[in-house]
Amino acid sequence: MVVGPLLRSLWSTTTRTSLSSSSHYSHIKPLSYARAAFSTVTAPAPAATPGVDIDPGRLRNVAVIAHVDHGKTTLMDRLLRQCGADIPHERALDSIDLERERGITIASKVTSISWKDKELNMVDTPGHADFGGEVERVVGMVEGAVLVVDAGEGPLAQTKFVLAKALKYGLHPILLLNKVDKPAVTEERCDEVESLVFDLFANLGATEEQLDFPVLYASAKEGWASSTYTKSPDVKDMSQLLDAIVGHVPPPSASLDAPFQMLVSMMEKDPYLGRVLTGRVTCGVVRVGDKVHGLKKTDAGTVKIEEGKIVKLMKKKGMRADPVDSAGAGDIVSMAGLSSPTIGHTVANAEVMTALPTVVLDPPTISMTFGVNDSPLAGSDGIHLTGGKIGDRLLAESETNLAINVLPSTSESYEVQGRGELQLGILIENMRREGFELSVSPPKVMYKVERGVKLEPIEEVTIEVDDAHVGLVMEALSHRRGEVTDMGPVPGNMGRTRMCLTCPSRGLVGYRSVFSSDTRGSGFMHRAFLTYEKYRGPLGNVRKGVLVSMGRGLITAHALTNLEARGILFVAPGMETYDGMIIGEHSRDTDLDVNPVRAKELNNIRAPSKDENVKLTPPRLMSLEEAIGYVASDELIEVTPKAIRLRKRYLEVNKRKTMSKRPKD
Repeated sequence: MVVGPLLRSLWSTTTRTSLSSSSHYSHIKPLSYARAAFSTVTAPAPAATPGVDIDPGRLRNVAVIAHVDHGKTTLMDRLLRQCGADIPHERALDSIDLERERGITIASKVTSISWKDKELNMVDTPGHADFGGEVERVVGMVEGAVLVVDAGEGPLAQTKFVLAKALKYGLHPILLLNKVDKPAVTEERCDEVESLVFDLFANLGATEEQLDFPVLYASAKEGWASSTYTKSPDVKDMSQLLDAIVGHVPPPSASLDAPFQMLVSMMEKDPYLGRVLTGRVTCGVVRVGDKVHGLKKTDAGTVKIEEGKIVKLMKKKGMRADPVDSAGAGDIVSMAGLSSPTIGHTVANAEVMTALPTVVLDPPTISMTFGVNDSPLAGSDGIHLTGGKIGDRLLAESETNLAINVLPSTSESYEVQGRGELQLGILIENMRREGFELSVSPPKVMYKVERGVKLEPIEEVTIEVDDAHVGLVMEALSHRRGEVTDMGPVPGNMGRTRMCLTCPSRGLVGYRSVFSSDTRGSGFMHRAFLTYEKYRGPLGNVRKGVLVSMGRGLITAHALTNLEARGILFVAPGMETYDGMIIGEHSRDTDLDVNPVRAKELNNIRAPSKDENVKLTPPRLMSLEEAIGYVASDELIEVTPKAIRLRKRYLEVNKRKTMSKRPKD
């Protein structure tokens, strides 16, 4: 009766031994490897590429950099499609939900394409100034950059920022004038933009070699690029751009014989593989199964973080991640097997004890305090409520995003430092969707003191508006301590004016929504960090007072009917409120306590025309970014998965009056 189990046990033992010793079956991997492969790619993963050391001469590492909305991600789509990659949808590299919803790039992405006999590692970067840290940490991985400039708009604020980073690292640039298919773009306009870009190169200290950059004309939307100006080329494809990359960008200068070293530039988490580290192999060759360790550079020297073994190597090809057996110097690969190293750390062979230099990022300019939601409605929506959960989530974010610093403030609150309200707003929105409830303070600018002089961050602002709105914009920015540096008509656009200004970061907080209202949605504004300058003094009157609730319960239409004349309402009938919650903006400069839950008194007297339907003006419902820019220093934002509410820091009326009499910092 025991022969069956005994035979099965003997068969499985001998079969496993023969399979592992036979060269014919050496490619078979355990089930965990199969799970990991399917967790990383959308399509079934192919077999691992044979372990052949890659010749660095075949590689070209290139970043695509540009101002926001100048066409980087669309260009990457066309390049991927040109080289045979399967593109599931437009803007395929924007894989984060918020990226697809808002139409912007938030995080840098790496992929590779094959062109003729060369392998091109392409890096797509964000265009917003708030995500400049994503650009700074990837420019060290590449030797060349495709600078995309809108031929109609020309170089703008963020163009200068990303170009300065590229030139600082000695990258070889290629200028691509995009959107030349627009009717307003002429050959004369393209020559003018090319001249402006050349002046920008010279002002940023470009070398003679960098100034000798090739110029191409393209329409990423239509999928073509040309070395000469044209509106409709004979062959509509991206081959000329790809040939320019191969011909102009040098291959990485790296040694395959030296011990393996890699600087981690990106990090992601996989449910099966754990921490996946992505970076450029500085020198040597890495293979699956190699023993490596993580190194961290500190003031005291190099510190070993963790020892481990490479369990999987992957290379991004098109829209999927293919497993490979080995990777050589100069290539950009992803690896799994270590759980402690993060961005900025070095992964190297066991005999190497020297850490690679880390990327130096620009300092953060604003900070916000994230704390536990302590309002009367706390806990009704979210699942992560405690200060410990919030702190763990923020520390995990700071590991993957070096542009964010997290400092403990009190026992249940944390100071989060970043580049702008958009960057911190994206973080808050992600936490909302993960089920967090928290209270957020208004942004505070991070000042510096040098030789007894108070310095503040100054931003360069580029504004383009209709002539009729110039006066409104100038008046608003004068209250915010803005100073005009250049002003003139927009080439090719009659009735439009372009202004260049310098303005303190604190003055621009919350201005974007005001700007959209002033220009009726017809203007655009772009900003980028410029420098630290002497403190320009207090701001003018940039906001009115607020209507503060003094009752708890459901808001009634009867109460709001009498409050409409007092200002602009933020709430609608049926919403829940509590003492200290902000329900609207007052028409004057002072705060006003009101009762929005007052119900209509009932009596037994019937009067004609007294029970008609109440008609209210639709409320102003704020988005998260608008709320961040709106709140004052004595107010907080209550963020839950289902609602965004504005409230006073101190909910009791008497407490607010007492605190308002104290001198401000």
